[in-house]
Amino acid sequence: MMLRCGSPLLLALRMLSSSSPSSSSLFFSNPKLYHLNSSPQPLFVLPFNSPLSGFCASSHPQRMTLSMCFSATTGADPIPTSDPHPPQSSDSQSLVVVSFYKFADFPDHADLRKPLRQLCQDLYVSGGIILAREGINGSICGTRESVERVLMFIQTDDRLKGLRQIESPVSPEQEAIHHGHSSSSPLAAGEDAPFRWDHVRVKLKKEIVTLGMPDVSPIEKVGKYVSPGDWNALISDPDTVVIDVRNNYETRIGMFKGAVDPCTTAFRDFPSWVEEQFQPDAANVEHAEMEKERSNESINEDAEISKPKMPKRVAMYCTGGIRCEKATSFMLSKGFEEVYHLKGGILKYLEEIPKTESLWEGECFVFDKRVAVEHGLIQGNFKLCYGCKQPVSDADMEAPEWEYGVSCPYCYSTKSEEEKERARARQRQFEAWGIIGGPDKGRRPAAKADSIKSDQIQTNDSASA
Repeated sequence: MMLRCGSPLLLALRMLSSSSPSSSSLFFSNPKLYHLNSSPQPLFVLPFNSPLSGFCASSHPQRMTLSMCFSATTGADPIPTSDPHPPQSSDSQSLVVVSFYKFADFPDHADLRKPLRQLCQDLYVSGGIILAREGINGSICGTRESVERVLMFIQTDDRLKGLRQIESPVSPEQEAIHHGHSSSSPLAAGEDAPFRWDHVRVKLKKEIVTLGMPDVSPIEKVGKYVSPGDWNALISDPDTVVIDVRNNYETRIGMFKGAVDPCTTAFRDFPSWVEEQFQPDAANVEHAEMEKERSNESINEDAEISKPKMPKRVAMYCTGGIRCEKATSFMLSKGFEEVYHLKGGILKYLEEIPKTESLWEGECFVFDKRVAVEHGLIQGNFKLCYGCKQPVSDADMEAPEWEYGVSCPYCYSTKSEEEKERARARQRQFEAWGIIGGPDKGRRPAAKADSIKSDQIQTNDSASA
């Protein structure tokens, strides 16, 4: 007997959601058979054959200026299972980190938030996911089997099929921390785990990557993708201007050789940087127009010099490729003709290109507790300042401005004493409980709840009298 389900999204969730974790096992032993927590009787049977569908150093790398550049499933029949508890492969239980995104026309994105978050919690998949009208963007961590089930669930919506994915390995030490804390269920896995194992954030936002220009749509137009294997030849061409579209705290620890650093503090600053570098100043434009009207000839040479020379070819890159999707779309809207971007971003390049052939210098900042990765996507040497979320080196942690959990040389002067004291209080909570906010974070302490309930009963009795 099959259970009827009115919503395709709910049906997919019911098929993919695991049973309540028991003390003996966190995951279903049989990947083909899943229970729904709230359903006492019916079972769903699902064929599980969904392989993944593809997908900065203490010394500063060489910086380049623009002047230097110019001079130089639901209808399938159930499949019966004979063995309810087949042995699990070690690969299915290995830990992975997968970053993914997809630009799509997704006006009903809010409907996905609750079921997606619930599925991640049921499968102990942690990390962060952003949903917006323009698509989905996320980075999650869990066992390979669980992560694949989450990705498969997302792609039950046809608009989100073909997610762009990048998989990163997890070190044995991090994997031991994750599994050890999962089985003993403490308050948190600690700062050395890639993500808090018990925590997933699914947020609703206006954009999956914030440029602040809703008219820029990678769905309509985007630059030309360049594979990691062809990237070196492109950026080595003297006619190509290579632009790093990441923020200054990312470029500080690693960049491609010869790339231009816009020195932005946020991605939404990128359009204004482009305007400043490549568009003529308004006063110069007005002067040129006056000259043209007066002479009834083309703009004179002096006025022409005021406009920066437009590059013949632009090549752009970012961490995983998502910011370049928007950045190249923006550049095309501004009249740039040859615009390229690195497919899969720096992460795919570091995964595929050997260090001996690489033009990458330094480490690549990532937005999880690994902080940075090197060639082969192995964890790098940088740590994170929890006061400002910027990467810090061993030398930075020797500076007098460094205080663990509070400040570093990059944020010390920008923080007030009040802000530093609040950070110290948070750090004391973490050291005492393993989690900021203490053991009662997110719920009302029992004693206080009983007191409030008693007060409410007394108030109701008084009102009745």
